Amino acid sequence: MHDISLYQAMRTTRAVRRLRPDPIPDDVLRRVLEAATFAPSGGNRQAWRIIVVRDATLKQELATRQRGYWSAYASAGRSVAASMPETSRERTLKTLAAGDYLAEHFHETPAILVVCFDPRGLAITDAQLGRPSVVGGASIYPAVQNLLLACRAEGLGCVLTTLLCAAEAELGPLLGLPEPWATAAYVPIGYPVGAGHGPLSRKPVEQMVFKDKFGEAMW
Repeated sequence: MHDISLYQAMRTTRAVRRLRPDPIPDDVLRRVLEAATFAPSGGNRQAWRIIVVRDATLKQELATRQRGYWSAYASAGRSVAASMPETSRERTLKTLAAGDYLAEHFHETPAILVVCFDPRGLAITDAQLGRPSVVGGASIYPAVQNLLLACRAEGLGCVLTTLLCAAEAELGPLLGLPEPWATAAYVPIGYPVGAGHGPLSRKPVEQMVFKDKFGEAMW
């Protein structure tokens, strides 16, 4: 386990898509998964579960679909990148190349964490607002963030992916998902190829935070 402060972990937990196939010790994996259980959850219902996929045949099933979805996503991304300024284009192409690596080696990932949820246990207060609903995720994704930060502390690479959620009808039966359980994320984890995590590039807080009204400068 790495001796790292919480603030440092938040500033350096990258989306690491190049992962080695080396197995993850069970005690390390347990600590990461246990960290997820301490995340906040509406009504403390914890209406989510994690399926740890390590079976080679099942990983291959996931990988086949991941490659299909990624191919379409990456093709669109490269088309958009072609018209970007040089610096942005290079950054985007670098990210897409890392995604290519993950798609090619998805079946070799030592563990794929499938985050599932029961919609009956979520208070989805924005369901009738005529826009994409996001509130239900407030009881799911904090657990995902906890496990990402725990991976950082353990020296594991990780990335939150959602492409395979589109294949829920096909993958649900393979994963043994009962009705009405659904998928919220797939998180491949493993020891990184190369440096792995590092300093993040983000918009300054002055652009992200407002005072009292949208657009009003906080500082």
